[in-house]
Amino acid sequence: MKDYQAILFDLDGTLLNTSIGVMESVEYTIDKLGYEKLPPEAVKRFVGPPIQDSFIREYKVSKEEAQKGANIFRDYYKNEGLLKAEPYDNLYEFFELLKKQGKKMAVATYKRHDYAMKILEHFHISDYCDSMNGADNENVLTKADIVVKCMEECGVTDRSKVVLIGDSEYDAIGAKGVGIDFIGVTYGFGFKTKEDVNQYENVAAADSVAELIELFK
Repeated sequence: MKDYQAILFDLDGTLLNTSIGVMESVEYTIDKLGYEKLPPEAVKRFVGPPIQDSFIREYKVSKEEAQKGANIFRDYYKNEGLLKAEPYDNLYEFFELLKKQGKKMAVATYKRHDYAMKILEHFHISDYCDSMNGADNENVLTKADIVVKCMEECGVTDRSKVVLIGDSEYDAIGAKGVGIDFIGVTYGFGFKTKEDVNQYENVAAADSVAELIELFK
């Protein structure tokens, strides 16, 4: 593996399994809006991407209606679902390895910024991070915008020395958009196989955090 200076992480589906809290909040929102219920596999597709995009995809609603859904979702999620999550196996071992190697670490997530900070602090992931940035409420910031903010806060200007680790096409596209490397993981909510990852530019793919550890040893 290349000697990277900074390792950037997506959050949902990469560091934490947040599916229980997100899915519960999505189902609450659907009920509140009077929408037709979705099967579990469709509800699970809400985990990770911008919540507005998911409502538009599943219900073909306008951006304004999608934002209304996002607001209801977030009000419920912040109080009831946010901390219903669990770190993936071997996560802290991976952080310790990168810390010993002197890597800068950051989280670049589509989760709203204040929610991201709360959950990262709760699970002590913030203890390892040099930068943490999430989305704005109206979803104006792109993944690429968030990645750039993290790089700036990490003080790394050579983009060839930065890699983003994530579980979805949003992460792959965001990495390519700013000219940094990408590693895809298949244990989250987006990519299901390494073949899925290989539909996008990447330097590696991993089926578990343990595989990520092996890549960076």
